[in-house]
Amino acid sequence: MPTYLSPGVYVEEIDSGARPIEGVGTAVAAFVGLAAKGPFNKPTLTSNWTQFTKTFGGFVDGACLARSVFAYYQNGGGNCYIVRIGDGTGENGSSAGQTAIEGSPQGMLANLRVVALDPHAPPESIQVEIVEFQHEGQEGQEGARALKLVVERDGQVVEEHPDITTGRGKSNVVTVVNAASQVIKLEQITGKTVEELRPGMRVALAAPSEAVSTLPARLSGDDYIGDVSERTGVSGLEAVDEITMVCMPDLMTAYQRGAIDLNTVQSVQVAMIAHCELMGDRIAVLDPPPGLNAQQIKEWRVDKAGYDSKFAVLYWPWVSTDGGGTFLPPSGFVAGIWGRNDDTRGVHKAPANEVVRGAVALETQITRKEHDLLNPVGINCIRAFPGRGIRVWGARTLSSDPAWRYLNIRRLFNYLEESILENTDWVVFEPNDPTLWAKLRRTISAFLVNEWRKGALFGLTPDEAFFVKCDGETNPAEGIDAGEVCCVIGVAPVKPAEFVIFRLSQFSGGTSLVAE
Repeated sequence: MPTYLSPGVYVEEIDSGARPIEGVGTAVAAFVGLAAKGPFNKPTLTSNWTQFTKTFGGFVDGACLARSVFAYYQNGGGNCYIVRIGDGTGENGSSAGQTAIEGSPQGMLANLRVVALDPHAPPESIQVEIVEFQHEGQEGQEGARALKLVVERDGQVVEEHPDITTGRGKSNVVTVVNAASQVIKLEQITGKTVEELRPGMRVALAAPSEAVSTLPARLSGDDYIGDVSERTGVSGLEAVDEITMVCMPDLMTAYQRGAIDLNTVQSVQVAMIAHCELMGDRIAVLDPPPGLNAQQIKEWRVDKAGYDSKFAVLYWPWVSTDGGGTFLPPSGFVAGIWGRNDDTRGVHKAPANEVVRGAVALETQITRKEHDLLNPVGINCIRAFPGRGIRVWGARTLSSDPAWRYLNIRRLFNYLEESILENTDWVVFEPNDPTLWAKLRRTISAFLVNEWRKGALFGLTPDEAFFVKCDGETNPAEGIDAGEVCCVIGVAPVKPAEFVIFRLSQFSGGTSLVAE
């Protein structure tokens, strides 16, 4: 309380104790894949197709990241983060950090692309050489060898970078040169080994050829999985809190063109699921291998992959947007539909029975009997219906736990948990007493009442839809002494009407129709 020392009129603002909870975003996607240009291993926010093409370029043959992002926006998606992989990380774990400057002279030294910082430098005016280097007084000692990178312009040495190595740390060749050079920068190339860099190598930079493919011939699981400490791959997404769904459409196109094998596909998807489970607030949208029929996709799901997670979903089959035999993984389409569904109906509504915009054909058409085999094992099918277009016709997770069978239940809980978590940090360091407990009950109850009114919770009254308990029973003396406040919340989510059954019975004088 303030202290008053002189006569006068004073105004005090009294804290009402109300702390409104604002709902967090529910449909922010992250895409990990291969692009024509743009920063490597740096989650970059784009909000529309124009922003994406400006940063990452357009469609690329042999990769589908751009096409999947286009499908995402076309189907109602909003903000999304893009992680470009495939050329930014080598075996020593260092990252070039940026893509090559377009039009700049460049050349190759083992697993390093050498790029002139000046895009107008005359071709072959810059030459780079790796030479052997020894510290003074260490000649003849085994293991004392280091490397030196020499940069020449028009035949004259303009830079020397001694004491470089191909290992991790401050002496790494990429780290040293990119920090100090005024002439060139280095980018590491996936598919070549760092051991190929050796003394005597020399390259003259030349204008880049437009015919050179931007896609690496080989990829590894590490390219996709990455490392959280270095903020690479899907692991780097741990630093971005607002993401709610993760897609890797280029994982399957890389498998399709032979850049990775099926075991690598599974290891990456396992890591993708583990990432989402660790974060606890996002869903992995998995793509199946291409070209599978109904029996084969069930075998892949049950016998080979065997994933069991409430934070992962699988959609099948692949989708065509041109009708010419080119099919795309479904994850980009699905992620966009989730965003559209959340905007029009809410996160509590199952994102199914929704038209797939831009889709003109499916890789596989299935019958209802085939669908009967796939739905119970968590394969969400995309089906074509006469007169109704191509639609998503499933909303299940890959969990064997019946409590988390439905996707909208998992996403609703993610939304509720994250909203409450982000809007109750004012509680920290408050006096732990009945006054605080009452404030918590009022704040959370007000938020859940609004969600009940939106139709997210089951029950005719708020008392039937949820409860919030925060009192002396949930906060005993030992908990208070430990500095803990415990608030128990229970909600009754609305589950989807997955099976609609009409039972008809005959009676004298007419037909009775009873809907259940």
